[in-house]
Amino acid sequence: MQTKLRCAILDDYQNVALSLADWSLVQDRVEVQTFNHYMGSEEKVIQELQDVDIVILMRERTPFPESVISRLPKLKLLITTGMRNASIDLKAAERHGVIVCGTEGSSNPPTELTWALILGLSRQLVTENNALKSNRNWQSTVGMDLYGKTLGLLGLGKIGSRMAAIAKAFGMNVMAWSQHLTPGQAGEQGVIWCETKEELLEQSDIVSIHLVLSERTRHLIGQAEFQRMKKTALLINTSRAGIVDQGAMVEALQSGLIAGAGLDVFEQEPLPVNHIMRTLPNVLATPHLGYVTRGNYEIYYNHAVENIEMFLKGSPIRQLIVKE
Repeated sequence: MQTKLRCAILDDYQNVALSLADWSLVQDRVEVQTFNHYMGSEEKVIQELQDVDIVILMRERTPFPESVISRLPKLKLLITTGMRNASIDLKAAERHGVIVCGTEGSSNPPTELTWALILGLSRQLVTENNALKSNRNWQSTVGMDLYGKTLGLLGLGKIGSRMAAIAKAFGMNVMAWSQHLTPGQAGEQGVIWCETKEELLEQSDIVSIHLVLSERTRHLIGQAEFQRMKKTALLINTSRAGIVDQGAMVEALQSGLIAGAGLDVFEQEPLPVNHIMRTLPNVLATPHLGYVTRGNYEIYYNHAVENIEMFLKGSPIRQLIVKE
């Protein structure tokens, strides 16, 4: 009898991975195990996965650098949800003969969560809800209107374009900037093109980030940028924490350089228990939920099953290739 390959699904925090896809398609050849906790250290990851042939990652929750890949001798297939994962060393995987595949996904969930943060922050929903439930003040805040305000988008890709359409439905003005955005591209979306990042920051009431983290965008927003923003402005980041200088953001929030921030991404995840982001009164934060919806998870895990099937047939699909 042929020995089954072992497959580990990491960071299944909600214990839903096995119920949202048809794993019976591979169960005669693959033994699947889920892990519902964050492993933390590289040593723990290596210890848990020593005898594993296939690993399925949920986005970038658990990094796979060379120091991990090189110490997993049985690893043959690494699957990440999404078609991009900056925490995987693709060159190391190639050197060690590990095939890396991705899955498709939807840009709708992160768009929706971004608007949840904007609406929750602008109308102080958490403050008012907590007060209502604890029988404290009946109304204590004055909300910020969205109608007539300006939304500044850093990035006008799939998510940025959807953000623009929704903002216009609220009656907002929309501006956009990114390094390679052209006036024509902005015009196609009915968006005002900004020649410089500084122009966008100075004129926006809400700044929302929708860029890929790279060496070009790392710390794109720092102390100088916060000083250009309106004191009444809100910063929303559901993209990647590294695009914003975290120390400069904390200082801007504490000193009143900006009015508040809506955040779904952090440099260290899970966020440490005593982290200052858990205590700032003008921060509305969620634990990296942008892509976490039933619909997206169904796509992720069903595609993971398909990836395993095709790998077993010797014809891997959705491969992530090293770009020279």
